[in-house]
Amino acid sequence: MSTDAPSNLPPVLRPENPPARPLAALADRFATEVRGDVAGVAVSGVTLATADLRPGEAFVAIRGINRHGAEFSRVAAEKGAVAIVTDAAGADIAEGSGLPVLVVDDPRALLGDLSAWVYGTGPDDALPLLFGTTGTNGKTSVSHLLEGILGQLGVVTGLSSTAERHIAGEVIVSRLTTPEASEFHALLALMRERGVEAVAVEVSAQALSRHRVDGLLFDVAGFTNLSHDHLDDYADMREYFEAKLPLFRPDRARRAVISLDSTPGFEVVERCEVPYVTVGTPAIAADRDAAADADWTVEILDERPQGTRFRLAAKDGRSLTTVVPVIGRHMAANAGLAIVMILEGGYEWGALVDALDEGRIEAYLPGRTQLVSGERGPAVYVDFGHSPDAFEKTLAAVRRVTPGKVLMLFGADGDRDATKRHDMGRTAVEGSDILVVTDHHPRFEDPDSIRATLLEGARRAQPDAEILEFSPPERAIIEAVRLVGDGDAILWAGPGHQDYRDIRGMRTPYSARELARRALAAEGWPVPEPHWPVPYPADETPLSDPTRPVD
Repeated sequence: MSTDAPSNLPPVLRPENPPARPLAALADRFATEVRGDVAGVAVSGVTLATADLRPGEAFVAIRGINRHGAEFSRVAAEKGAVAIVTDAAGADIAEGSGLPVLVVDDPRALLGDLSAWVYGTGPDDALPLLFGTTGTNGKTSVSHLLEGILGQLGVVTGLSSTAERHIAGEVIVSRLTTPEASEFHALLALMRERGVEAVAVEVSAQALSRHRVDGLLFDVAGFTNLSHDHLDDYADMREYFEAKLPLFRPDRARRAVISLDSTPGFEVVERCEVPYVTVGTPAIAADRDAAADADWTVEILDERPQGTRFRLAAKDGRSLTTVVPVIGRHMAANAGLAIVMILEGGYEWGALVDALDEGRIEAYLPGRTQLVSGERGPAVYVDFGHSPDAFEKTLAAVRRVTPGKVLMLFGADGDRDATKRHDMGRTAVEGSDILVVTDHHPRFEDPDSIRATLLEGARRAQPDAEILEFSPPERAIIEAVRLVGDGDAILWAGPGHQDYRDIRGMRTPYSARELARRALAAEGWPVPEPHWPVPYPADETPLSDPTRPVD
């Protein structure tokens, strides 16, 4: 794959009226060496990939896994780039492009600040209010809840999450959990043009480690929790935890809201370098007493398939009672965190009470414990959760609203953290009455081997449990529906909102939500009309990996 190959991923969004910044000023500010003439040249954007390059932009060439991006400098020139920004090794390669070459020490580390300067989206510029949420689980939910609540306050919103990008009501499918820095600053500039007043951003540990949020200053940073995940990217849980902490420093955020529901939350408090408040949900917290002593507490009042009712209360006596439109005490915790983040962002408590108290949060959470079944028959929930902690919380939530049996259906990602697979199997079997193991994204791993590890973890934990294996997942959901009846429930964890499976580098069209509906209908159960796009089935399309600018 080369950087100028067509991409089937959603396009990078740019401002409609791009800037015209002097290349000479960019060189003075960032370059250690300039090769070529930069006088009289204007730059209107920044990109890492020639596939996304537009005339007038600077092409930032970084060293990839197998090749240096500077090898594509001639392609960049042909597509209208006005300059190459690269390191010394790349500069030697790029000299034949005929473009000015700006040499910097570390182009990836500089990308955020460079993009912020070009687009005018740095900490000192006029921008929408920025809310950034990090943690193992709940980032996407908190981001969508922030957007929903802000909308109820009459705020024009933007969103950047694992599932989607939103710009003042327009919905665009996401590429990465957190976009590359150049993409994010361009997106933020477009949001500003369209009158967006506040933006909810999902901030992964990888985004912090890989400089994707460089050049941004969040008005409020939120921390949900930390549990076993992403040890394919980090050596151990300590390294993974440390990767999240930079979000709570003055160069990244002005204020913070920290959940005390997981033990690492207390260390975030200890090491937080900006003003903060805490939120706790005693019903799910590792330390209930400590969570109950937080600045704000979330009290669970009622749990039903249609939502979870809770009370958010402060130590000073303020409180409101509302409903989050999905099941789960952890979802109420996410909603409580979102409300306090909005308050810390400067919105009035009275406005939040008027919008939410004794009412309902109007938010759509794609693929988050999403009920896809009808009023009769088994309840089928499709969820994005893919960690042992997410399984435990979501299964418990399903159990509390299910009068009959709970069937768990899941698979695991290939070429990702394999150390959690035994725990995934164990947690899944411990929380369900029937366990069905299937495939998810095998990528370049053997799916039989992935399933074997999951089954091994489950059978070690409960040798006598009803544990079944079906492949592919198209068959698995059919078999799962046949195993349950009216009053029972199926939790299909992993695929969530996604509309594809990654099989040996191919993005294979696939919708768990639509497959579940079809399986229910085949057994004679009524199913509601879908309120999500139904792209399945469709032709296979190549899968590009935007985290690898050069192959």
